[in-house]
Amino acid sequence: MNAWILPLILQIMGIFTVVAEVFLPSLGLLSITALGLIGYSLFLVFNAFPLSVFYAVIGADLILLPVAFILGFKALAVSPLSLKKKLSASQGVVSQSPDLKNYLDCTGHSITTLRPSGTALIDGVRLDVVTDGEFIEADTPLRVCKVTGNQVIVRRGENV
Repeated sequence: MNAWILPLILQIMGIFTVVAEVFLPSLGLLSITALGLIGYSLFLVFNAFPLSVFYAVIGADLILLPVAFILGFKALAVSPLSLKKKLSASQGVVSQSPDLKNYLDCTGHSITTLRPSGTALIDGVRLDVVTDGEFIEADTPLRVCKVTGNQVIVRRGENV
């Protein structure tokens, strides 16, 4: 067998292992395997060939490995392993409960201390609420002043 066949096979296997690391969650095990394959290939090249060939192989590795890694990520973007569908409100996907808007201008009282977030009972429903930065003690009357996103923002109410 020629002296260059085994190092070449190990180099190719190492590059494919680097690409496989992009697709498979291995907690670095595939990276260590690729490092071992390429390292052993470099050891064989260092012992069997002139030093100029060894440097040429290292130079090729320094170019091919990042290119293989980047191409692996580009292939991952178009592979069936990646999420291609964008979720939007026009498709019926909402990130907040549509019922929260109904609590605007409703009243209730704080169950826990609001520093500035906590729990309140608004119209008989337990909700996670926040204040505008104000400290509000437990059992204090509240009024919902704003609903943004998933936040129900309350202020101290007057004898509600």
